[in-house]
Amino acid sequence: MDFTLTAEQQLVRDTAREFAGRVVRPNAAAWDRAETFPTDAVAELARLGFLGMRIPEEYGGSGTDFLSTAMAIEELARADAGIALTVGAHNGLVPGQILIAGTEEQKQRYLPPLARGEHLAGWAVTEPSAGSDVAGIQTRAVRDGDDWVLSGQKAFCTNGSLAGLYLIAARMEENGGHRGLTAFLLERDTAGFTAQKMTGKLGFRSSDTSMLYLDEVRVPDAQRLGAVGGAFYDVMQVLDRARVGFAAIGVGVAQECLDQSVSYAKQRHAFGAPIAQHQSIQWMLADMATNIDAARLLLYRAAYCADIGQRFVQEASMAKLMAAEVGLDCAGKAVQIHGGYGYMNEYPVEKLFRDARFLSIGEGTSEIQRVVIAREYLGLRSQRHEPVAAG
Repeated sequence: MDFTLTAEQQLVRDTAREFAGRVVRPNAAAWDRAETFPTDAVAELARLGFLGMRIPEEYGGSGTDFLSTAMAIEELARADAGIALTVGAHNGLVPGQILIAGTEEQKQRYLPPLARGEHLAGWAVTEPSAGSDVAGIQTRAVRDGDDWVLSGQKAFCTNGSLAGLYLIAARMEENGGHRGLTAFLLERDTAGFTAQKMTGKLGFRSSDTSMLYLDEVRVPDAQRLGAVGGAFYDVMQVLDRARVGFAAIGVGVAQECLDQSVSYAKQRHAFGAPIAQHQSIQWMLADMATNIDAARLLLYRAAYCADIGQRFVQEASMAKLMAAEVGLDCAGKAVQIHGGYGYMNEYPVEKLFRDARFLSIGEGTSEIQRVVIAREYLGLRSQRHEPVAAG
């Protein structure tokens, strides 16, 4: 087993780390307080190629492997989870489903602008009454000649109020279950479509999160993505890949909690010595370091399996579950180590604690990950998951 990174992988990681230290870290607290989307920072990320990592070179991207992408997202998340989510969602969701289900014409039309960062992409699957239960989507799609008419609401859409392109999952039948779902590519200026930013989030506050409203929105059949009634299976594949990216955010948040705790423990004195010399603090730091390493190894394994085209449903869910749980645990320990100061927003761990709470919710709750893992071990695999080519 070889843990050595290639020169290209190291370059991606180091470039992301340099950008995070130079641009993100000095501004993260201000973005968080104001719930401001970092437009200029995201534009620079686009110029550096970070918005086209998962898009193949023939469509204007860099075709970066999953492992490199995960390391880049981890580095960004150490500085700010919100901007890491912006990059991860833009790379993995809409482009991912276009690559899985799109026609060559759709790939040529939509992927190059996304790779260049000319506009962001919003993946609109979640609804006010349908989150983990994708088959419970209520947004309707009615065929009308060569068009489809979409009506409904979407919730918690990342990049939603800013995106130029959206993927809308809608149902054709009242009680069709997962077989009634079809996906559509929707351009922002389409009549009847509006987006509204959601404010007041606990964490990830530099990430744009929005409600979407579709009032008899007319979309040509040429913008239908994939087979009629086949979107559920495509969405499930996208989620497997997205969970790898979200696990990277969890590892990044956890690592930053550890780094901040080590620094504070060395300079904070109590009972005549730095608290780093007290066994109770050392044990917390040791547990944090060990669990982060375990989460990172699960993350790297899932990314590796995705890169070689191996089925990675279980590996993705394990990585996401472990990273979420470790992130939450490390954030709690970081606040405890900082004592009263950990409860104040003048120290970074207060923000990390708030960000960490979303780790067990986004991209499938921890409960859903446990269901997926258990079903894999019980042999109750859904036929939705067949081995797919890397990318």
